[in-house]
Amino acid sequence: MTIEGVNEPVAVYSRPRPSPRLETIRMVEDFIREWSGHYKRRALWEHLPKKMMYQTYKEIIEYLLASNKIAIDAEGHVGWIFDCNLYEKYAQRPDLRVR
Repeated sequence: MTIEGVNEPVAVYSRPRPSPRLETIRMVEDFIREWSGHYKRRALWEHLPKKMMYQTYKEIIEYLLASNKIAIDAEGHVGWIFDCNLYEKYAQRPDLRVR
């Protein structure tokens, strides 16, 4: 039932967020690890060995930031900060296990 002069709400459809494949995420991780601190975010996307949509790239960058694998400095350069050796050291300690 509508009141005269008032429009019905229009259904808003949003597109699903891009879901990058694991091999694509690893490709970006490897590239960042190799060129850590050399490129800014947009330049990094332009120099990737395999092209991808920018929305997918942004999703990967958000994931890597949230998982503390990369950091972006004040100038905008992307750097690899995850240390797998340190992770392995702490992962083997029984007093740090989730129970």
